[in-house]
Amino acid sequence: MRIYLDNAATTPLRTEVIEEMNRCMRDIYGNPSSIHAEGRKARAAIEEARKTVANAIGASIGEVFFTSGGTESNNMAIKCSVRDLGVSRIISSPMEHHCVLHPLDVVKKHGVKIDLVEVDARGRINYEHLEQLLKAGGDNKTMVSLMHANNEIGTLSDMSRISQLCEAYGALYHSDTVQTIAHLPIDVSKTKIHFLAGGAHKFHGPKGAGFIYINSEATLKPFIDGGSQERNMRGGTENIYGIVGMARALELGVAEMESHRTHIEGLRSYLMEQLQKRYHDIQFLGDYDGQYNYRVLNVSFPPSKNSEMLLLHLDILGISASGGSACSSGAETRSHVLKAIGADPGRKAIRFSFSFMNTKADIDYLLDKLDTLLEKRQATPALG
Repeated sequence: MRIYLDNAATTPLRTEVIEEMNRCMRDIYGNPSSIHAEGRKARAAIEEARKTVANAIGASIGEVFFTSGGTESNNMAIKCSVRDLGVSRIISSPMEHHCVLHPLDVVKKHGVKIDLVEVDARGRINYEHLEQLLKAGGDNKTMVSLMHANNEIGTLSDMSRISQLCEAYGALYHSDTVQTIAHLPIDVSKTKIHFLAGGAHKFHGPKGAGFIYINSEATLKPFIDGGSQERNMRGGTENIYGIVGMARALELGVAEMESHRTHIEGLRSYLMEQLQKRYHDIQFLGDYDGQYNYRVLNVSFPPSKNSEMLLLHLDILGISASGGSACSSGAETRSHVLKAIGADPGRKAIRFSFSFMNTKADIDYLLDKLDTLLEKRQATPALG
């Protein structure tokens, strides 16, 4: 038996998505750039998918471009803004995903000034500091790049507030929304944003498919050169069945968003209550009871004989979750996110992330296995 609680890393494909992709692979085999009937059929499928994605985020179809995923989309937004829009300064945070931090390192080598906004112990952005940084921009063309939800601790940023600050100071706004697309409402017609990234495999779609939203006011040149695909914005024959599968997953996710949230919130709350009830000194990281991504719960366990290898023990016992640290060449390196919020390095952080496919029985199974690994809280004897 295996229990999958690592949905922030990737999600299982929905049955409906698999069926849609199978239909596409079987029936839609033309090159979308060809003008014959098979090519036109493929092109129609892609454009229908584009319409679905655009509708899901309140965009026009001319503002949505398909990519290989969130990493490509974020790279495109950052690097092409520097190249094509004259961005010479980027304000970001120390908690961004590496697909943002690493491109920032690249453009920094080419003279772009990088400023990092302060975050507190829960990973919340200091908006006053953000405004100070924007004020200090001078004549520099500035971009603000801040993720919507942190992938490790789940803390949310206030997109509306960031958008208003960017508007007030003439800055471009880019957000990595990979963790929240199809899970939280996002409407670019109401919240002005210049660039937004999404990846299908985070909402029960296929890996290798994603999109970038580019506001019509921000004109970029291609990040990948080649053919004239994606209205001259991305060379290369389109991943038709990936795009179609992503659109189907997004359509279902948006339609069922509220019911999924209610279900997952219940599982998350139950796990929190049981952990605090059963074990000593359990802590939760991030803005866990404030503005949080309901799909993520990062639990900090106190030192014990099994805590250091807790993630491995859980895997052996049939439970998939993620650690707060990244593993490189077999050696653990402390998470840059946990470092940014000042988390205690002596404690073991484990991220449990949920989907609508999880059940209360899954949580009970997890708790049962944790009981074999951790020292349970002693019951308080009854008085009298």
